[in-house]
Amino acid sequence: MKFKILVISLLAVVFQLNAQTRDITITVHIRGVWNSKISLLALSGPNAGKPIAELSPVKSNESAIVTVAKDQLPGEFVIRFDYKDKETSTPYPSEKHIFAYSQNLELFVNPPFCNNMDSTWFQKGEIENTVYADFSKENFKQKEKLGVLQNFLMSYDDTHSTLYRTGITEYEKRRTNYNRWIEKQIAQHKKTFVSKAFKFQYVPAMEWEDSLVDRVNGMIAHYFDGIDFKDTLILKTSDMIQWMNKYVNIYGAMSTTPALRDSLLSVAATIAIDKARVGGNPFVYGWMVDYFYNGFEANNIPVGIKALQPYLDDPSCYTNKKQQIEKRLNGIKKLVVGSPAPDFNIINDAGTNTQFSTYSTTCRYKLVLFWSAGCDHCKELIKNLYPWYQQISNKKAVEIFALGIDDTEADIKLWDKVHTLLKGWKHMLLKGGINSKVANAYFILSTPVMVLVDAQTNKIVALPESVEQLETAMK
Repeated sequence: MKFKILVISLLAVVFQLNAQTRDITITVHIRGVWNSKISLLALSGPNAGKPIAELSPVKSNESAIVTVAKDQLPGEFVIRFDYKDKETSTPYPSEKHIFAYSQNLELFVNPPFCNNMDSTWFQKGEIENTVYADFSKENFKQKEKLGVLQNFLMSYDDTHSTLYRTGITEYEKRRTNYNRWIEKQIAQHKKTFVSKAFKFQYVPAMEWEDSLVDRVNGMIAHYFDGIDFKDTLILKTSDMIQWMNKYVNIYGAMSTTPALRDSLLSVAATIAIDKARVGGNPFVYGWMVDYFYNGFEANNIPVGIKALQPYLDDPSCYTNKKQQIEKRLNGIKKLVVGSPAPDFNIINDAGTNTQFSTYSTTCRYKLVLFWSAGCDHCKELIKNLYPWYQQISNKKAVEIFALGIDDTEADIKLWDKVHTLLKGWKHMLLKGGINSKVANAYFILSTPVMVLVDAQTNKIVALPESVEQLETAMK
């Protein structure tokens, strides 16, 4: 019986997350320019920031139709116009932020003025974008009144004066009225997708009479007020990530050292995930785990990744990152200073195949570098590492093995071009990229990663994150 209930609940959750049952079309009418290329980019989900549709240039007074698949709906999108004023002009970009749900859209646009209501508009009777535009206009007025008083309270130095206390009373009155207005807007437009974004405008309580530290703690305690973690459609909004980024930045602002930052962000993750876990939807709960994993992985915060471990075996946590987190946790346990460096085949200077562990070198150290030619963080590291390596003393001290994880046709072409410029390093392109045996042996999930190895013992000396840390480890 319990199994049947679980299945029914799961189906209900899936239906809620993918409420849209059909594709929609966006018809774009171009005018005022020679022509314009049209691209549609998603602002949330796995394809965030990537074009999901691209149309060849559409001439003035002509139209084009973009189809949005139902699995992308509801959602926020950017329509990008690369337009020419004249046939010989260089294309110039402009972008318009739109919402799409169940209604086919018709957009009449003059690309240079795509955000001017007098020059660009939707068809009569359009719902989502019209509601959002009206809300945004009124929200600015409502929040401006609150913001003026908030700035006064934050800058006023006599916190014991009658004027200050009167200001607090007035602020609370305005804050309460504002939040009630938000709630009314959500209720009035509850059938729209855009109303899900209204929730993130909620203003939590602030303890103005407390110390600055207590104010910050109070802000954290009330940060999630007004958010319904049962509603999976909040995951389709771009506001969700922005709202979480602001939450994380509160902890970041309190950090005075990298160690304190890592500790505080781990606490931030636990608090936020538990908020989503208790009474929240399994998809929202899982999204929260994925959000923090992505952040911890990108910023190399092992203590944060360890904090995610308790959630992995929870059947009500629908995380998409379970395998990656488990792999990273295994790496944290096994790939440590003093442990043997995982072995792999490499071509030596004589052109013969040999094991990394037995590779003959006069250098004291071997540095294994996992990188990708198109990775911005890799470019930044190599910009510092390669000139450092050119110093004679460093060339004599360390041999560098650069293992490329590029595996798409475009990435491999870029790797072919870039790696030839990094002369003196031992280069190898790993077949299978990040899923290759070598990358798996080193638990690689993102790049760049450096592993400093003792050339005599083949044991790991350090896992430096920068050239400065590499230098320190080699002293």
